[in-house]
Amino acid sequence: MKPSLLRLEQVRAGYRPGAPVVRGVDLQLREGDFLGLIGPNGCGKSTLIRAATGGLPLDSGAVWLEGRDLGSCPRREVARRLGVVPQGAACAAGFTVREIVAMGRHPHLGRFGRPGREDERRVDEALDQTGTLHLAERQVSELSGGERQRVVVARGLAQTPRLLLLDEPTNHLDINHQVEIFDLLLRLNQEQGLTLLCATHELNLAAEFADTVLLLHRGQRLRLGPPAEVLEQELLEEVFETELDVFLQPDTGRPRVVLRSLAEPPPEKGGVGEQQVE
Repeated sequence: MKPSLLRLEQVRAGYRPGAPVVRGVDLQLREGDFLGLIGPNGCGKSTLIRAATGGLPLDSGAVWLEGRDLGSCPRREVARRLGVVPQGAACAAGFTVREIVAMGRHPHLGRFGRPGREDERRVDEALDQTGTLHLAERQVSELSGGERQRVVVARGLAQTPRLLLLDEPTNHLDINHQVEIFDLLLRLNQEQGLTLLCATHELNLAAEFADTVLLLHRGQRLRLGPPAEVLEQELLEEVFETELDVFLQPDTGRPRVVLRSLAEPPPEKGGVGEQQVE
């Protein structure tokens, strides 16, 4: 069995005392997993990621990173093992792409904070992996949304973590750039063995790329399993409060979710809008 990298036990967390957003969530990520985290707005996806990375104090429960209590681990040590791409992560103006990505090496820098050859190599590697090496000397303010998002992912990769948690990495991107980001994540997962937890609103991207899906609802773990077992029509309609159709793709067996209005067949000839010929 693959080793456990991150384990959450009955995690309760929120932003105000006595008002938990995440309530009693259990979760385990093993080496090489690609977990898609889905659920409606306000269900606790971002809160769960913040709690899992130590960015939000727990009301109760525990988080274990490679078998150690996360709360007892020095933050620099955590950052060497666990990378985070937060929702809406910004790239500070006035920096080049290379400088932004190099910020990911901070947890590995020595006492005087000066990057060495290994740090430079890791930055180049992260740029190359994300297809942003040709942008290295560009100002981040000059980049498109999709390019900036790849730079943010590169910064997380420059940490050389064993585990990367991403919160809505394709938010506000068009479908082409969304697929590019998920293609990149899948390649890193399969070729580099990077363990991933990715929160997303895009149900079909989670279904297509993730090995396992966790559905959160009202701060609680509702279902965890392969995409075809989690993305079921009745369950999704109840959680998202809208009419949906779910189809299994014959070539992959993975589900595809379609709004009911979009899934209806077009009207037959002679119906509304068609001129009748006598």
